[in-house]
Amino acid sequence: MSNKASIPSDPIRPSDFVRIEARALLELSMRLDGAMLVPFNQAADLLLQSATGQSRIIVTGIGKSGIIARKIAATLRSTGTAAHFLHPAEAVHGDLGMLSRGDTVLALSSSGETEELLRLLPLLKRLADKLITLCGCSTSTLAQASDIVLDTSVSTEACPLNLAPTASTTVMLALGDALALEVSRRRGWKEEDFAELHPGGRLGKRLARVRDLMHSGDALPQVSAITPMPQVIYEMSRKKLGMTTVLSNEDSTQGKLLGMISDGDLRRLLEHDGPHALERTAGDIMNSHPRTINGDAFASSALALMEEKKITSLIVTDEDGLAQGVLHLHDLWTISLL
Repeated sequence: MSNKASIPSDPIRPSDFVRIEARALLELSMRLDGAMLVPFNQAADLLLQSATGQSRIIVTGIGKSGIIARKIAATLRSTGTAAHFLHPAEAVHGDLGMLSRGDTVLALSSSGETEELLRLLPLLKRLADKLITLCGCSTSTLAQASDIVLDTSVSTEACPLNLAPTASTTVMLALGDALALEVSRRRGWKEEDFAELHPGGRLGKRLARVRDLMHSGDALPQVSAITPMPQVIYEMSRKKLGMTTVLSNEDSTQGKLLGMISDGDLRRLLEHDGPHALERTAGDIMNSHPRTINGDAFASSALALMEEKKITSLIVTDEDGLAQGVLHLHDLWTISLL
């Protein structure tokens, strides 16, 4: 007797599974452009009120819907909207304490007849201000008890047996993301706000500020306009950035950027002046219009500028033109891999 698993005779390609889920998402987008637009906007309004007021957003679901509910709660938090996941089974054993009067509940259930959620309904209706449901059956018990119902029905699951939640959970996830992003958009959430919540990992590096990566203080190469070339070369060699800033040493403009000198400037000086090159001063050969950037700029913006101008250093200055630091291309290499 063969131990090999039987293979269905119908030729189903892996891409067919993806195509079924893609079709379910297309159907969802069509509903959002039609009859579901009004309830979607109402749901976004409620979530926005909770996000900007004293109430909270509680997301709940069980099984595969519970996994999607956790992701939606995480997406809401990631985009600046406080949200908490409530496990329906744990709720009746004490976790219901996280729900306060006036909170908005976002419940996920494909059938709308999930036993653990239905058991919570009386408590949710008593404590929560509003109940929003992502549900695949508008006539279900959960849907009928909800203030707003968002249709997540699918014509078929990607599962060949039409049993395992696949296309339906994909639709739930996409709709939850759309809600989170719409609330974020209405709040005026900006890139800098996003950066504050994502300081770690690759994303954190991409959203890092220039001031967090620049060489400053004793690490900033600096000379004055009257510094002799031997000292200029020494400063560039000591700080190991292949350049130096040229700063004013006048009392009234102390620290103001006058220009910069790069390795390329030194090579051109030696080619032109030969043995007399060391008789020059920093002010004689400096580039008086170097590229600068503000310390509040994103590191990704600095990288884009360096690549565009084909340079390896940017001088960081404030609004008054005072030098604060230097950002080198080497400091941004990890960002270029993102």
